[in-house]
Amino acid sequence: MASVATKGSGLINRLLVQARPQLDVFLKYAKVELTPPTPGDIPAIRQSMGNLVKSAKTGSYKNLSVKEAWLNTLVTAEVIFWFYIGECIGKRHIVGYNV
Repeated sequence: MASVATKGSGLINRLLVQARPQLDVFLKYAKVELTPPTPGDIPAIRQSMGNLVKSAKTGSYKNLSVKEAWLNTLVTAEVIFWFYIGECIGKRHIVGYNV
């Protein structure tokens, strides 16, 4: 039993050593991407929303490249999926509300 414990602790130590670089990269990007917007970000958000409305009014969205259109589609899908995941978490059910 003692040999199993020593082998297990050695395995865990090797796993931590191998996982450390990927964890460091994840934490580096998480600090930037997963933070809420600051008050300094509000003007940039307003400007991008204004550009989006202007693009919809003038029809300039038709001149996007395929890569840009695909990227916009993926971002929209991500926002929708996170909204639905938040709804499921909030109502604590996958389908319907507990009335």
